[in-house]
Amino acid sequence: MKYLRQFSIILFISLIGEIIHLFIPLPIPASIYGLLLMLMGLKTKLIPLNAVEDASMFLIEIMPIMFIPAGVGLLDSWEILGAMLIPFIVITLLSTIVVMVATGKVTQFFIQIDKKGKDDDHE
Repeated sequence: MKYLRQFSIILFISLIGEIIHLFIPLPIPASIYGLLLMLMGLKTKLIPLNAVEDASMFLIEIMPIMFIPAGVGLLDSWEILGAMLIPFIVITLLSTIVVMVATGKVTQFFIQIDKKGKDDDHE
């Protein structure tokens, strides 16, 4: 029963995201609105973490299974994608490197800010 209640909360937030998507004419997917609403609800404590924690952990555990249909769809389109394989590989490698470097730099920046803040507190 606990899982059903938690899934219901997650689905309700997703529904609100879909409704917002209908009224706001921006090219933002409805799921992003739902994620932002969930984040705001959790940060403001309107939605306690324990109200969705178990169901969300379950969804994270089964997430790899959700990619199987997309993978099968790609295999089904192999004739079209095969000609573009080299550009896809190059773009994927380059974008992965750029994302890793950017993530590392941003993380280092915030670690330095955190260290400065702790050093200022000790003085």
